[in-house]
Amino acid sequence: MDKFKGRLVGTLFILVFLFALAAARTGYIQVVRGEHYARQAMAGETEGVALEDYARGGILDRQGRPLTGSYRANRVVVFPQLLEEPLALIGELYAAAGVDCPEVVKKMIKDGKPVVLPFAVAERQLELIRAAGREGLVVAPYSFRYGPRPLASHVLGHLGRVRDARELAGLNQTVNKPYRLSDWVGRQGLELYYEKELKGIYPASLAGLYTDALGQPLAGLPVVVETGLGDFTRSDLVTTIDADIQEVVERVMDRQIKKGAVVVMERSSGDILAMASRPSYNPGPGAGELTAPGDEERFVNQAVSLFQPGSIFKVVVAAAALSEGLAGPGSRFYCRGGSDSPIRCWNEEGHGSITLAEAFAQSCNPVFAGLGRELGPERLIRYARALGLDSQEILGYPAQVDRRQDLGLIAGRYNLVNSSVGQGPVLATPVQITAMINAVANGGAYLPPRLVREVRPARGEPRKISPGQPVAALSPEVARQVSEMMVMVTRQGVGLKAWLARGGSAGKTGSAQLGQGVEAVNAWFSGYAPLDSPAYTITVLVREGLSGGDTAAPVFREIAEKLPDLEKQKTRP
Repeated sequence: MDKFKGRLVGTLFILVFLFALAAARTGYIQVVRGEHYARQAMAGETEGVALEDYARGGILDRQGRPLTGSYRANRVVVFPQLLEEPLALIGELYAAAGVDCPEVVKKMIKDGKPVVLPFAVAERQLELIRAAGREGLVVAPYSFRYGPRPLASHVLGHLGRVRDARELAGLNQTVNKPYRLSDWVGRQGLELYYEKELKGIYPASLAGLYTDALGQPLAGLPVVVETGLGDFTRSDLVTTIDADIQEVVERVMDRQIKKGAVVVMERSSGDILAMASRPSYNPGPGAGELTAPGDEERFVNQAVSLFQPGSIFKVVVAAAALSEGLAGPGSRFYCRGGSDSPIRCWNEEGHGSITLAEAFAQSCNPVFAGLGRELGPERLIRYARALGLDSQEILGYPAQVDRRQDLGLIAGRYNLVNSSVGQGPVLATPVQITAMINAVANGGAYLPPRLVREVRPARGEPRKISPGQPVAALSPEVARQVSEMMVMVTRQGVGLKAWLARGGSAGKTGSAQLGQGVEAVNAWFSGYAPLDSPAYTITVLVREGLSGGDTAAPVFREIAEKLPDLEKQKTRP
């Protein structure tokens, strides 16, 4: 009897286990995979068309606004299976829009495939639709990824069609999402770096027609328009960019800078609030097509490209000399101008007897060449590294590292003097220069720059990208001394045109030579404002300019003057 009871209990246990397993599987199908199977069922029962141009997650600014300028607008959706003479009607709709019907659209209509007409719905078209009856023609809201003026194009990057079967196979293996040859994929910027997260499988909204097993429309059932489907497979990116600040920067650049870059950083966090490069491009459809020789420069993000920083590198030399006790702000030097050696001063007459602080404000080359020789390459390299000039990392922006940047080259033969004034082998990106100046504004604490705050999936917890931890690059006392010298640059030195009447500013100019016999320079200004409690660190690079003080400093001032007003507007009730 006991043996029988044991078998009964064992059998019951197995049945309970199998029941629990079946319940768990059912729950998984209904809850976890329910939307997936519902989508598959809908796809099998309908002939439909997506009501969006790209099935991808959004790239958003820090307040959740799409940097691409996404918007919705009504479009005409045509279901030729429900129309007696679809080609004739389509021709009339195109004629009402003032354009010819493309051959590809005519072919789709002949094949019986639904089509979204690519133009705004005009009153004449509405009259034609009403005359034809609602069946077969639907006006539905269509989502466009790119507006007329997207922001931060080089940050966003652009899309391109899957090139060939080889790329298709690679995507299907590495991204673990289904791709087709007709799909669009990221080619540059965040679109490329976050392809896996942004890529969607399903349309977030669609217009569909119920069909039978043979694909024929089911009589009596209307066209359905689903605008709230969503897509649980895609994620949004939340960047650190502030769309309002980005727009200010880009509008100023469009008037002032043909070639160059601007970076705006939040002083307290190291977050990049704006990053813009010129020349630029619209990242919408066809963005990757070159239209003329040399056109590829439009796609280069100059904010993360390497350039000689010129005299901005004197911040490193000054900080090193002060930290090592080689000189103080009041230490005296002598400048002989154009006759000085081994490097001449831009001031042909010379500055004569001059303090370190004055030499910094006037950007006197011989003084800093001498300090560089006294420091030696090892110490100069150490301070340059402490201020981030050997790290191209931007948190959340995994761009490829440019291997040409090598601070070790400063120690090369004949390189030390030129390096001390930011020429020769010294290279830096505008983002790196911004982070370096930001460390001075932060009392010597270096903050790694950050560009993406989180990856926000349609379902589940966001994946945060935390700000970097501050690192002591300079002592507070040295940072204070360098800051005071940077104020002298804008108050009485070569950076006068960067001074802000309201709040003041501090910074450093740079004029990097482009080559022997070339008068134009890469003009730099990097600084922060306001003085009492710095909010922003801003770097301006104008390629082929006159000088940092004449070309870049006024752009810094114009941008910086607009930002406090922007903050007031945001906090106004």
